[in-house]
Amino acid sequence: MSYLVLARKYRPKTFTEMVGQEHVVQALTNALTTQRLHHAYLFTGTRGVGKTTVSRILAKSLNCQGQDGQGGITANPCGVCQACTDIDADRFVDYTELDAASNRGIEDVQSLLEQAAYKPVQGRFKVFMIDEVHMLTGPAFNSMLKTLEEPPEYMKFVLATTDPQKVPVTVLSRCLQFNLRPMAPETVLSHLGSVLQQEAIEADPQALRLIARAARGSMRDALSLTDQAIAFGGGQLKEESVKHMLGSADRTYVFQLIEALANGDGKSVVAISETLRLHGLNSASTLEDMSSVLQRMAVLQAVGHSSEADSTDPEAADVARLANLMPADETQLLYSLCIHGRQELGLAPDEYAALTMVLLRLLAFKPKTLSDTTRATPNALAPAEKKTFELAASVFKEPSSISAQTPLNPQPLQTEQRPQPEQAKPREEVTPSILANNSEGDFWNQLVREMVEAQAINALVRELALQSQLIARNDKQWSLQVDKDSLNTPSNRERLQAALGQFGYDVQLSVTTGPVLDSTAKRLTQENAERQARAEAIILQDPFVQSLMRDFDAKIVPGSIKPV
Repeated sequence: MSYLVLARKYRPKTFTEMVGQEHVVQALTNALTTQRLHHAYLFTGTRGVGKTTVSRILAKSLNCQGQDGQGGITANPCGVCQACTDIDADRFVDYTELDAASNRGIEDVQSLLEQAAYKPVQGRFKVFMIDEVHMLTGPAFNSMLKTLEEPPEYMKFVLATTDPQKVPVTVLSRCLQFNLRPMAPETVLSHLGSVLQQEAIEADPQALRLIARAARGSMRDALSLTDQAIAFGGGQLKEESVKHMLGSADRTYVFQLIEALANGDGKSVVAISETLRLHGLNSASTLEDMSSVLQRMAVLQAVGHSSEADSTDPEAADVARLANLMPADETQLLYSLCIHGRQELGLAPDEYAALTMVLLRLLAFKPKTLSDTTRATPNALAPAEKKTFELAASVFKEPSSISAQTPLNPQPLQTEQRPQPEQAKPREEVTPSILANNSEGDFWNQLVREMVEAQAINALVRELALQSQLIARNDKQWSLQVDKDSLNTPSNRERLQAALGQFGYDVQLSVTTGPVLDSTAKRLTQENAERQARAEAIILQDPFVQSLMRDFDAKIVPGSIKPV
């Protein structure tokens, strides 16, 4: 007997067997139970989510005769009567499927509609199913409008499409529309486990997770990939063989890349990228996996927990560790770089070189306000270090300061303290010289913080403002200086100039590249260092801490003291 692929062998035959489409199943079940039946249904959704399957189950529900031959319309077809078995075997004369991708002309549709004039031969209803209906030509759509609106009482239309935007509104208005959603990886994972259990095939949980993610919401794709993985692994599903088959990067590499980027370790980033090249792992898949991990990190950083968290997920601990290691603003920036970087892979002569450049881009734009020492993760106490006490302190909070560990979020400045345009010096009094910690530096520092607080600038434009120095200004033109060419781009200058206009400074902005002695980023670094020093001083002067250090030879773990 020839082998039947898993996608066909385990195709649902009743509504109760369908997974991931409960909203559609419930609506159709209630309609069939109360016999409030529409004459035309439209099922939309991406490939492999069950559009054709639900169409066949609906046809069986309408034509089921029951095991005793006396049944009627039901939401639970028996599966054993002639109508049910014939529909499953694709030989029921009153159920016709038309593939509009290859039969899209007016002649094909008219040939189908000619059959509508005749009553059912075997069943209770004639059911016409048109798959990929959006592929029909304009004349073909027009030819079916009248029949679709007022079909005979024994006639039911079922339309399916992956692109409902291309279906004319005149057709949409005549149909009851159901949107079948892409399935969550957890749903796919659970179903794959059930299928493999029935097949008596052993599978690593992590291997199934890889397949569930690679399926991208399509159960048919997931089952097809499972078939391929079984053949590739010689009858077994092992994590390593599935990774090799999919060409996906080991998540260990992904975690190492994100950690290296968080630590500003460009050497490790290049080394890991070269390792991916040597193993022949897919660059696009690497960026995709990084985006997935970064998304989970962003959720943890925003709300403190993930709704997608699974206690059995072996990656949960690594994701939580990285979420604590990388500031939230860097997470967002790196996520954006990974998403857009996938589009650049095909443009570069070498996709691995393109991957390396995408990753190194974060280091080029890494905020100077981030201090590696304040991000250090305290080491866990080992059993052999019982005399070492980890002392972490929440010392004080300074409302007007900007934390180096969190997205820039300074407290709002008082309105009367904000520099006003009329305070600008006349043109002849300004000389383009390097200014350090003077009135011009104070003016620019206060204005930048206010723009950051109002979220008028973000991403690279914010970095340009933070890392630049105000060289000269008058009522018509301002001059800035920044030490990085990568920030001095026309788009960044235009967006910063527009932001200044929103704050009442309608001036022309020019930016040059050169040494910077006074910038908001440098002031933030200095402020954070001073706050750190004050926090450490308070802890060291605490009588209880001093007694621990004196009596028990206790030591403060480096990096464990952090101001709040």
